[in-house]
Amino acid sequence: MRDMAAGPRVLLKRLRELMAEPLEPQARLDRIVREIASNMVAEVCSLYILRADSVLELYATEGLNPGAVHLAQLRLGQGLVGTIAASARPLNLSDAQQHPAFTYLPETGEEIYNSFLGVPVLRAGRTLGVLVVQNRTKRVYREDEIEALETTAMVIAEMIATGDLVRLTRPGLELDLTRPVTIDGLSFNEGIGLGHVVLHEPRIVVTNLFNEDSDQEVERLDTALGSLRLSIDDMLSRRDVAFEGEHRAVLEAYRMFANDRGWVRRLEEAVRNGLTAEAAVEKVQSDMRARMLHMTDPYLRERMSDFDDLANRLLRQLLGRGPEDVAASLPKDAIIVARSMGAAELLDYPRDKLRGLVLEDGAVTSHVVIVARAMGIPVAGQMKGAVSMAENGDAIIVDGEEGVIHLRPQPDLEAAYSEKVRFRARRQEVYRELRSKPSVSRDGVKVDLLMNAGLAVDLPQLADSGAAGIGLFRTELQFMVAAAFPRAEQQERLYRDVLDAARGKPVTFRTIDIGGDKVLPYFKTVAHEENPALGWRAIRLTLDRPGLLRTQVRALLRAAGGRELRLMLPMVTELGEIAQARELIDREVRHLSRFGHDLPNILKVGAMLEVPSLLWQLDELMAAVDFVSVGSNDLFQFVMATDRGNTQLSDRFDPLSVPFLRVLKQIAAAGARTGTPVTLCGELAGKPISALALIGVGFRSISMSPASIGPVKAMLLETPISELKTFFDDNLEGPSAQLPMRALLHTFAADHNIPI
Repeated sequence: MRDMAAGPRVLLKRLRELMAEPLEPQARLDRIVREIASNMVAEVCSLYILRADSVLELYATEGLNPGAVHLAQLRLGQGLVGTIAASARPLNLSDAQQHPAFTYLPETGEEIYNSFLGVPVLRAGRTLGVLVVQNRTKRVYREDEIEALETTAMVIAEMIATGDLVRLTRPGLELDLTRPVTIDGLSFNEGIGLGHVVLHEPRIVVTNLFNEDSDQEVERLDTALGSLRLSIDDMLSRRDVAFEGEHRAVLEAYRMFANDRGWVRRLEEAVRNGLTAEAAVEKVQSDMRARMLHMTDPYLRERMSDFDDLANRLLRQLLGRGPEDVAASLPKDAIIVARSMGAAELLDYPRDKLRGLVLEDGAVTSHVVIVARAMGIPVAGQMKGAVSMAENGDAIIVDGEEGVIHLRPQPDLEAAYSEKVRFRARRQEVYRELRSKPSVSRDGVKVDLLMNAGLAVDLPQLADSGAAGIGLFRTELQFMVAAAFPRAEQQERLYRDVLDAARGKPVTFRTIDIGGDKVLPYFKTVAHEENPALGWRAIRLTLDRPGLLRTQVRALLRAAGGRELRLMLPMVTELGEIAQARELIDREVRHLSRFGHDLPNILKVGAMLEVPSLLWQLDELMAAVDFVSVGSNDLFQFVMATDRGNTQLSDRFDPLSVPFLRVLKQIAAAGARTGTPVTLCGELAGKPISALALIGVGFRSISMSPASIGPVKAMLLETPISELKTFFDDNLEGPSAQLPMRALLHTFAADHNIPI
């Protein structure tokens, strides 16, 4: 063990000497990679630097073709090096060429090497480059070797940050964080946001890396740890925390980490190896994050954010900084930029200061995107490199309509977007004037425009949007933003608040819909599912765990005392599931009645139609329930066999295609035939063009995000539904069915002056 520990210490000593020598930047880099290769007995050591155009350029190498320096390039996300840069985590491979991300660069001559260890060069959470070692033999690199390479990467990060390498970069390509940058991605929620960057969970920058006295640094570390533990104990002893179960659970996790001997031992070892206490915390934090990211257990992965927060608290203790007041430090026009984040984390930011959200990862159905949509802020996703290219306080434009962000935009571009924002504001004013107008078509056909919701922050928008009610209340969001199962009293309080806010308008509560991509970190599901979207989720899960459903149903029944209660069952596949759920609901009604509780005066039970099997039992389904809601997101996914979270397929199939519109028309016709109310809730209802299609195939009730109601109502008021129905009768069958329906709809709208 002594020999293994000596490696990083010797390397740090040599790096410190190299940093002090009066060398040209390229010579210093060449000496550094040579020193690393020698210390780690590696045949190759290479350094790649991230440029302003999101390309990783080879800046120095020992072992590869020296002529490839400043010529070999990989895009962010391309190859093993690009993958490390995009994910900000190490790769340790015994046979690199078998990895699916491996990309061969012929100019480097690296095809003869098998084992590969690469670590990101990080500073304050930003990727600046990638450091790699390679060997011919197939081997897995040891923990002490990973530690040595990560520590070296910290030193190189300081060289980059201080501008030492600027002279090596071709003009215009240096990572100049003052130049304008445009990044293309995907639109996750419409809208335009102008503001200033707030990096989510920005890392505290550690600039003092090497210690002069290890014993003194260990003492500083112990003192800071003691203060950290006291501060957590103080938080746990406060009366307001004692009654908040989910906050308490998080703080208990913090206390567990703060007293974990393994964590403290790793911190002390890093200090003994020559790092300052602050550098040791950053080093161990990065190492722990990389380990936990590889874990499949969602509970352990979720705890990673707790550990990150704890490490940052410890850094603030070491640097003598007090706890920061997030609300006070935010600019009034904050745009959050993050690799990824949870729904609860977004709610930590003050709503009145948020102007937009930028995510490097995620999908349109991610939980945080659902919450952002409810908050009415524009979201752009799949923005690779956004965190590395942005600085706190940078001016930024989020174009949630085109899925583009502009960092540090030029004045003329900013002026153009400012005018676009003013135009949208004027248009929103027109929509607000429509709030009190009845939602009827030009020829007098009534269509109910409802809103989707799921959190308390959604409720004010019921009145603001002029919605006829809540067509889908996603009860699972309360579970997803909590650190433990919400107690029955907490659930009842939320459901009562929702019904109070509705002021007699109908509210449809979907019973808890977890599983699949909706993971609760505190709920242990099956260990692994090959295809979670088709797995143990929604009604399948709650019928197998009836305690969950019974607690929720009891809370809903109590909250709706003396009022109408509409309960909807998600992902029903066969009618037997409805019968089982009704039996459970009836049992709770009898239980509450026995103890004299005030019960709903009307109880309606419905089902979500999102599984194609129900298409062959439509009449039986309509007879078994009081109402039906079409979940267009999942139904489209299952009908078209396309993963809605797969960005490669996101634009491949059109929901306004003839096959899917025929399916929807069949469902609407069954509802009309049997006299069963049918509503469609999903992304499809929120765009005027697709809402026009839904109305045309027979839907008279649709539910959408609150922000969509104004544009959809403006479309409805100008639509002659009788002519629209004839249009669909003509074009969903016969030769016209071969033509692109979306284009035909645009022509119809233009011919009839319908705003879409």
